[in-house]
Amino acid sequence: MRKLKLPVIGLVFLLGGCGGVTVSEYAGNTPKLDPEIFFNGRLVAHGVIKNRGGKVIRRFRADINAGWSDGVGTLDERFVFDDGELDRRVWTLRNNPGGGYTGTAGDVIGDGAITVAGNAMFLDYVLRVPRNDSSIDLRIDDRMYLVSPDVLINESIMTKFGIRVGQILLTIRRLPN
Repeated sequence: MRKLKLPVIGLVFLLGGCGGVTVSEYAGNTPKLDPEIFFNGRLVAHGVIKNRGGKVIRRFRADINAGWSDGVGTLDERFVFDDGELDRRVWTLRNNPGGGYTGTAGDVIGDGAITVAGNAMFLDYVLRVPRNDSSIDLRIDDRMYLVSPDVLINESIMTKFGIRVGQILLTIRRLPN
């Protein structure tokens, strides 16, 4: 069996695509996303979950109650999926003195790193997802973009061992107080 040899230049181009976009590239974009303003009060999210091939496999709605006190935010998310399953996640967001935030939740392993610039907020974390009689830990690359003062678009890429296994797309809308 012959081994496939990838020229060094090919490897550079292949790996060069892995760098990706950083949140700082959105620093000049408006409207400016301030998590302590947007994630405050009642919100509603509508979204889909896609498998690794891009097929929608689930739809959901989430009602979110959010609030802040002394630099600590709480987002209480209550999900209803298209198959009737109910789920709940409570995020705690802490303002870091050096900038950005740290996010934790019951099914999140360790701390999630949150960076904000302009109209964008990126959140990187590991989510423990139930699977059959066990669970699987997935890395989530969460990217949020404020498109108007009351509407945020969120895309999340789920990976395992660096391989894309799914995607979540959703919108979050602030509701009148």
